[in-house]
Amino acid sequence: MIVMDGSQGEGGGQILRTALALSVVTGTAFRAEKIRAGRARPGLLRQHLAAVRAARAIGDADVGGDDIGSTAITFRPRRTVAGAHAFAVGSAGSALLVFQTVLPALLRAREAAALVFEGGTHNPMAPPFDFVEQTFLPQLARTGARIAARLERPGFYPAGGGRVHVTVDPPGPAAPLHLVDRGATLRLHARAVVAAVPSRVAHRELHVIGQKLGIGKDDREAVELDPSFGPGNALMIAIESEHVTEVITAFGEKGRRAERVAEMAANDAAAYLAHGAPVGEHLADQLLVPMALAAGGAFRTGALSSHAVTQIDVMRTFLGDLVVVRPADDGTVTVHVTPA
Repeated sequence: MIVMDGSQGEGGGQILRTALALSVVTGTAFRAEKIRAGRARPGLLRQHLAAVRAARAIGDADVGGDDIGSTAITFRPRRTVAGAHAFAVGSAGSALLVFQTVLPALLRAREAAALVFEGGTHNPMAPPFDFVEQTFLPQLARTGARIAARLERPGFYPAGGGRVHVTVDPPGPAAPLHLVDRGATLRLHARAVVAAVPSRVAHRELHVIGQKLGIGKDDREAVELDPSFGPGNALMIAIESEHVTEVITAFGEKGRRAERVAEMAANDAAAYLAHGAPVGEHLADQLLVPMALAAGGAFRTGALSSHAVTQIDVMRTFLGDLVVVRPADDGTVTVHVTPA
């Protein structure tokens, strides 16, 4: 059994989620201790517990310590169970992170899976649905994955209540992913979404985005959702290039002016455009495991985040040394992944 320090690296829930994913894939039992030990609320929160229980179902696993606040768990998988599953976070915690926990095992399953995830779909500190749909899944499709996702209803922080449907079919022939050049920038599109928030907030955000990034009115979209989905506000900028689409997101919250939300999104978009690499900060750590489980490959990104470094460390524990990072003089890095 592998014994892991859950406070290593970035010290958050990603250590546990990646360990759960790779445990099911490899059939290797593990024990994680000191889970989120350095955080203000240590141990398992609802979103982490949802990931554990989802992995337990997909991995037909025996689990110990799966309780709110637990700082240690043991996890012993038996086999991968595809088919129909429904998983609920029970809060505004990210439903998409639960999806990404069980996805690696399903990418190697011989049977299709039909999944429903309930919880947050548009919340800070997690990939929003738009990023998963437009950025993450298209790159996985290039590796042979066959995944379709549909947003039934959004879930904003702090209410949650979102619902996402995902189907994962047995993959096609595995192909290496080579994403080292972005290609020409084809289009920038900004979309401001509000629910139970005045529509003028969306228009103020889009006005600032137009000024800062030069996005014309035809590529700026204000969307007012049914108030029952809110309160919530998300501003998303899609940067479409020849080989990848990057989605930048900023969220409104109480006390944060619409102009500040727009400035945050515009600054992040400008930083992505400036470094020239095709893979953004968040996509970088999310590609590592699927690439290793397919045919490997390489991608170029900016400086690796603490999440990505931690992801590589956990992968090394379960899969061995598969990842090589080569820095360049321009501040970008090229990440090479060997298939497991």
